[in-house]
Amino acid sequence: MTHRNAIQFAYWVPNVSGGLVISDIEQRTDWSYDYNVRLAQAAEKNGFDYALTQVRFTAGYGAENQHESVSFSHALLAKTEKLKVIAAILPGPWKPALAAKQLATIDYLTNGRIAVNIVSGWFKGEFDAIGEEWPEHDERYVRSEEFIRSIKGIWTKDNFSFEGKYYQFTNYTLKPKPIQQPSIEVFQGGSSRAARDMASRVSDWYFTNGNSLEEIKKQVDDIREKAKANNHHVKIGVNAFIIARDTEEEAHAVLQEIIRKANVEAVHAFGDAAKEAGTASKEGEGNWAKSSFEDLVQYNDGFKTNLIGTPEQIAERIVDLKNVGVDLILSGFLHFIEEVEYFGKKILPLVRKLEEKNNH
Repeated sequence: MTHRNAIQFAYWVPNVSGGLVISDIEQRTDWSYDYNVRLAQAAEKNGFDYALTQVRFTAGYGAENQHESVSFSHALLAKTEKLKVIAAILPGPWKPALAAKQLATIDYLTNGRIAVNIVSGWFKGEFDAIGEEWPEHDERYVRSEEFIRSIKGIWTKDNFSFEGKYYQFTNYTLKPKPIQQPSIEVFQGGSSRAARDMASRVSDWYFTNGNSLEEIKKQVDDIREKAKANNHHVKIGVNAFIIARDTEEEAHAVLQEIIRKANVEAVHAFGDAAKEAGTASKEGEGNWAKSSFEDLVQYNDGFKTNLIGTPEQIAERIVDLKNVGVDLILSGFLHFIEEVEYFGKKILPLVRKLEEKNNH
């Protein structure tokens, strides 16, 4: 394993069709199980620590087909040896008792390699379609926080009791408990104040959308300060769409082609849904409040992180992110398998060299 302070790497699992960009550009990425097994094995070999499955219940924004996240995560774990897979789940469709039991079993079966990403929900149409309640923005985080407190309580205590607005437990004991100590890692996403506040109280990891170094630093500082006041520690993951090519010109040509071939209608529909969810937050901003059309072509503002260029440029920018407090890069690629392999061969060794230099 790498040095314990080394920056870590995760990749988005393409368990949803359409790849990671809302574009008609050719993508040699496939949402099938066979492709995903090959990808997980390649990622594990090439230095990736985590894989994150996506949770979607309905088609939309170029994603016509979706595999369910928890069962898909377990299927990938069965075909790998070291990789940790983060299953994305939504409070609402999932109840904490079911999620805690399901994940504890997978943890037991895979020797402690499952993690969970609690997604508070941004896609109202999906909740409406499946008849699930859609609380207003900050209430969704109240529910998610209760969900996290519930699953962590179930995993760590016997006779767990909890009296919340959304969830209640009375003397509940789960056995067997997860193998991981103190419990299974809990990730969450978001960029709003409510999301950051929740992370600073209960989550182990906070995923933020792609952004400039300055903006990421502001978020990291805010969360770390709040977490410290709560006697809590939270690690930070940042979304990045990585386009690594032998020359800077090639990398930027790929970016321009992705944007030029964007599915305009789908990008606007996604942007409208995402921004509608965000404007309902107290500060009137959500994850995508300041995203341009170009930014929205990659779901989570992955272009903004600017990991686009040569292996040397990307390695330096990754270490710059680490220096402002980022612990993990959550990466997307155009052609997943070959680009994950290129990353492992050309970029990761440079990152480790730079880290080593900085440690001395």
